[in-house]
Amino acid sequence: MSGLSDVRLVLRSQELEAGQQRSMAGLEPAAISRWTLFWRRRHTRKALLELTHEQLRDIGLDTEQARREGLKPFWRG
Repeated sequence: MSGLSDVRLVLRSQELEAGQQRSMAGLEPAAISRWTLFWRRRHTRKALLELTHEQLRDIGLDTEQARREGLKPFWRG
């Protein structure tokens, strides 16, 4: 399995866990949508900062591009 696939699996498992927690919290659908977006941005940007040079090359990014995107606040698109 490639490193990129490993990252995708980890992120997907985190999304599933967070979805289960939110469904138990009783949040309204509009709130879930916004918080889901924020959560996804936060976690994917964090994961982006942890990728190796080879993994970044696989997805077509250099280190500086990944750093800029990874350090953006989660509320920015």
